[in-house]
Amino acid sequence: MILKGKTHVLGNDVNTDYIIAAKYRSLGLDFKAMAKHLFEDLDPNISGRIQKGDLLVAGRNFGCGSSREFAPRVIQEAGVAAVLARSYARIFYRNAFNVGLWLLECETGEIAFGDEIEVDLENWVVKDLTKNLMIPVNPLPPFMLQLVRDGGLVPHFKKWGGFHIME
Repeated sequence: MILKGKTHVLGNDVNTDYIIAAKYRSLGLDFKAMAKHLFEDLDPNISGRIQKGDLLVAGRNFGCGSSREFAPRVIQEAGVAAVLARSYARIFYRNAFNVGLWLLECETGEIAFGDEIEVDLENWVVKDLTKNLMIPVNPLPPFMLQLVRDGGLVPHFKKWGGFHIME
């Protein structure tokens, strides 16, 4: 599987309140409405620039802060194909896989805003087509790979009737 898109670069320690501010909790489960406010405290115009299939690029500790499950859902609703970061906050990491959002760990320091990249999920490499760089990605364990390919925890359970790990 290949993901291809343009990059939107964020920094270190991007917390869930930056992803989607708590004041939008009043929108209930309307993730489409929330997606219009994605990262608005960091960059008020970013949600208008993100196109379906684009990728977020961050540094260390992406998704820190609260355990709000809305954050990965809003990222997904905005059309983001995957998040690439050096590391993730543990609860955000789990919440993202529960909803089927691709989170990939790799060195991100050389990737710039607007770079065109391909993520090869068979060979676990990011190809920065703008800079002609190859960046290795930490492979996902088989269960996490199966979970995200199935679209998250609920679709995985519906498909397999419980936890299932491909051999």
